[in-house]
Amino acid sequence: MVNKQGQTRLAQYYEYLTLEERRALEAEIVRKCLARNEQQDVLVYSVRSNSKLPSIKFDNLKLEYRFYATAVIHVHDADVLYMEQCSFVEHRNYKIVYRRYASLFFLVGVDNDENELAILEFIHLLVETMDRHFGNVCELDIMFHLEKAHFMLEEMVMNGCIVETSKSNILAPIQLMDKMT
Repeated sequence: MVNKQGQTRLAQYYEYLTLEERRALEAEIVRKCLARNEQQDVLVYSVRSNSKLPSIKFDNLKLEYRFYATAVIHVHDADVLYMEQCSFVEHRNYKIVYRRYASLFFLVGVDNDENELAILEFIHLLVETMDRHFGNVCELDIMFHLEKAHFMLEEMVMNGCIVETSKSNILAPIQLMDKMT
């Protein structure tokens, strides 16, 4: 999890990397994901012919969501187009699946054979779980309650595999700890 400035706020690795390797990897991935904007990696299709059109630059177009944002627009009274923004980036022998929520970017690196949409659902579940616990989760919640954020992630993922998807089951141990303090 990184903020808009590219500062890592939460990181969990399931393969051993030295501290220097982690820093270099995070810097490369964050640079690659945060540098993308709505004008890059956009697939443009013609609705009438359902074929991919040559790339067109859209200077005025702003897409609100990075998760498969779809828009219907007219370009110079030409064809009706729709566009898809991709939330996946290939990096070395991994796929980086990411999604932006407010000022935080949630990035997950997975093997090439992993289902990207399932990982996007996992990211959304993590955000919803954090929202349920913190209210509307923000960067400060993560910074001041880093141990709780790690605990939620560890309840959901063990040894790189998603093992828990129930928000109630994920939050139950944290709520018990909160009662004891």
